[in-house]
Amino acid sequence: MKFDKQQLAVYFIVGSQNVGGDVDRLIQIVERACQNGITMFQYREKDHSTLSDNEKLKVAIKLKEITAQYNVSYIIDDDIDLMKKINADGIHVGQDDTKIERVIAECPNKIIGLSTHSLEEVRAANNVESIDYIGIGPIFATQSKLKVKPAIGIDELNRLYQESIHPAVAIGGIKEDNAKAVLTTNVDGVSVISDIIDSNEFKQTINHLKGNA
Repeated sequence: MKFDKQQLAVYFIVGSQNVGGDVDRLIQIVERACQNGITMFQYREKDHSTLSDNEKLKVAIKLKEITAQYNVSYIIDDDIDLMKKINADGIHVGQDDTKIERVIAECPNKIIGLSTHSLEEVRAANNVESIDYIGIGPIFATQSKLKVKPAIGIDELNRLYQESIHPAVAIGGIKEDNAKAVLTTNVDGVSVISDIIDSNEFKQTINHLKGNA
């Protein structure tokens, strides 16, 4: 799948560790999210994940079937081997994950994303042409992952986004009630974990995350 920055509008990230290890619930949530308007999906098994490699592969294959059905771009978090095995659309890495140079070398013709947290990291990303997009954050405090960096706030998001030559998605503590404020920076989209997982009304939640009333 070719990258278009519009795919960043509502970028949903989830793994089994975000749903108490309940794989069936994970699959159900991803399908409902795809049905109701997410534009990109990242499968991320980290932190407290207890899945074996084989279990992770089975889940990844099922999620690929779902995202393909709804034409949602499918990204794997920091696992080149898994991305290759299931032929996902792309891969995303953080600053402390697999080196971006290796990702670029081993993942030709794939969507490539990189997390950034500071002006220095955004400027370094500007020097890497093969990156398709960057993540900027965390914007607000979040409990969805371990080893979270301090929240940077909307003003700093605006500064970093203006500095970036790449499309960018904001991440970290973004919810229905603050998404519109985040989008005033003209960032290309918002990345969300818990607000979609915990939603009782997926369509409404995702519409609000797109900035729609």
